[in-house]
Amino acid sequence: MTRAATTDLLTGTDAAIGAFNVIHLESAEAIAAGAEQAEAPVIMQISENCVKYHGSLAPIARAAMAIAESARVPIAVHLDHATDVDLVTEALELGFDSVMFDGAHLSFAENCAITANVVRRAHGRGISVEAELGEIGGKDGAHAPGVRTDPSAAAEFVTETGVDALAVAVGTSHAKVERTSRLDLELIAELAAGLPVPLVLHGSSGVADDEIRRAVAAGMAKINISTHLNKVFSGSVRTTLEAHPDMVDSRKYLGPAREVFAAEAARLISLLCNPLGKDRD
Repeated sequence: MTRAATTDLLTGTDAAIGAFNVIHLESAEAIAAGAEQAEAPVIMQISENCVKYHGSLAPIARAAMAIAESARVPIAVHLDHATDVDLVTEALELGFDSVMFDGAHLSFAENCAITANVVRRAHGRGISVEAELGEIGGKDGAHAPGVRTDPSAAAEFVTETGVDALAVAVGTSHAKVERTSRLDLELIAELAAGLPVPLVLHGSSGVADDEIRRAVAAGMAKINISTHLNKVFSGSVRTTLEAHPDMVDSRKYLGPAREVFAAEAARLISLLCNPLGKDRD
């Protein structure tokens, strides 16, 4: 199956698409396997931090694209949280399905100008663009948890830049290992009603299932989850090695971890595809 366009996946009034981060080959394989188990699409994300870990973008990107293209369900490959415009340019040249330029650390005017330029170049290649307005709390310890996206500023930003999706600050925090975040559901509904583009929830690892359901019902269209799945993967590795302290073949502990990652990804995808618990045909 060919890869899916990200914009085609961000549809539906009472459903959302899961966007899970690739850390290494095993996580990319697990994301695809989870989507196949759920019989539903997913977005596979490669972050700027992932690129730094691997030392370059192209090898891990090409591996993720190959896995996505061989899957039995639609999968889009997305560049996540890129603050480096050169990295965005490379992703465009590699043929990503969508890219995120994160200019939330810039002034509003700078964010608008750079994002608009990214949008022009991406759209010229048929690639969609996600941007961020209103810092997500907790990222690199620099953002206050109480930060919220202003609806009027968001409307102006979308108009000025032409972005295809917008990540907003509504109460989440990156890298949380406990699922205790409480979201500003009224703000989500206000943003969803006032903006012509899908909303993206970053930092969703810290959000419990019921709160995710409420966020989707309020208008969230793309739900980013990374730390929670990493926790599941690492927990499996730890359990296997504790049970078998002499194990040296990494396939014997990475394989089971990949399986539990895939199972949890499938559960989350199913949750997002049917957040209201409706009977499926």
